[in-house]
Amino acid sequence: MSLELTASQALGLWHGVMLEQVRQDGFDLTLRQMAILLHIYLVPPPHTVRGLAATLGVTKPVITRALDTMGELGLVDRVRDDIDRRNVIIKRTVKGALYLEALGDLVMTQGRSLTA
Repeated sequence: MSLELTASQALGLWHGVMLEQVRQDGFDLTLRQMAILLHIYLVPPPHTVRGLAATLGVTKPVITRALDTMGELGLVDRVRDDIDRRNVIIKRTVKGALYLEALGDLVMTQGRSLTA
């Protein structure tokens, strides 16, 4: 199913989702952290710090700082690659999957309000 939105409607959808995120007092993720989290969960693994840095066009320390915060929140986990100990593999967590499932539900709810 294809949904056609005007720029104003698309921004209204994004605004509604962001407002609800703030109201729910959930995780206060930056835009960069959210992009990383969505990439980890929507793009098939494996995910590495090096690969995420290349995808987002930022340095590895930038990714590491974002992952530090998301790791403290339990949204992702990091493990050393057994084959190449220089690589850090980013793993999904149940808590992260549940968070994004709730976010997806919120986006759908806000999207339905556009057609009402």
